[in-house]
Amino acid sequence: MRNPPAAAIMSFLVPGLGQFYNGKILRGLFWLLVTPGLWIGTGGAWGWVCHLVSAATAYGYAKRFSGR
Repeated sequence: MRNPPAAAIMSFLVPGLGQFYNGKILRGLFWLLVTPGLWIGTGGAWGWVCHLVSAATAYGYAKRFSGR
């Protein structure tokens, strides 16, 4: 059983970490690689968006499969 808030917090702090926690390795690698690229490439504007989307997807996956 996964804890959805924990997955979201992990992924917000380090994009992809919440996905790793959920067992979604490829999705975690995607967020881990894409987010820093967007932080650098857009001067930070899209970096926040990636952080939030990464956290939301980690939360949603954990909630869907935790039975909560």
